[in-house]
Amino acid sequence: MVAPTWSPRRSQRPPPSRAPSQAPPTSKREHVTHKFTHGTHEGSHTMEKFHTHTGVAAPLMRSNVDTDQIIPAVYLKRVTRTGFEDGLFAGWRQSPDFVLNQDAFKNASVLVAGPDFGTGSSREHAVWALMDYGFRVVLSSRFADIFKGNSSKAGLLAANVEQSDIELMWKLIEQNPGIEMTVNLEDRTATLGSHTFNIEVDDYTRWRLMEGLDDIGLTLRNEEAISEFEAGRPSFKPKTLPARTAD
Repeated sequence: MVAPTWSPRRSQRPPPSRAPSQAPPTSKREHVTHKFTHGTHEGSHTMEKFHTHTGVAAPLMRSNVDTDQIIPAVYLKRVTRTGFEDGLFAGWRQSPDFVLNQDAFKNASVLVAGPDFGTGSSREHAVWALMDYGFRVVLSSRFADIFKGNSSKAGLLAANVEQSDIELMWKLIEQNPGIEMTVNLEDRTATLGSHTFNIEVDDYTRWRLMEGLDDIGLTLRNEEAISEFEAGRPSFKPKTLPARTAD
């Protein structure tokens, strides 16, 4: 088995991030349009449902990848929710040898990462940057709890896999760069070539992703009860005003 290149203590931190105006040029990858749509339909608020996904798997052989490494703080000044792909791993993407700069992985949508992924400060932008770049799935033997929670609320599948399986995945990808992986959330499996691995996803997160429900969607499942409560609420108490619609 190929020895992993990650350190069990701490990964090498990238060089200081450049300001957005000095950011590396947009990757040559064929950028995948942000697929996770939010809107109302017959009273429900949904994000794209996740059942199965097949896409190129990219190996990130680093441990302790914190949210500042995923997207440096200098990129968090935007007031929109999309467009963060240029900041994804900005410090590392300065190097032409970085995995996402390699032709085989420029269109990757499954990230196979080392342990302790998403540690550090809680910033939803880390999840948004991964999604904006085109990732649908991140696999790791350990995640920071906050990152994992943010992922499920945004529609990104962050699933645990045994470290020995992660290392085997790295080996298979190294032998066949550009190989595709199929992740089946219903069966909780990930298939790479002739190998099938178990992935760990708790029942609640699995249900939310398969139903395509973010926090607003969950709330609106009780819209009838909410409306009934508001109708009986005394008029002198604060109330929610109807949403304004654009002319």
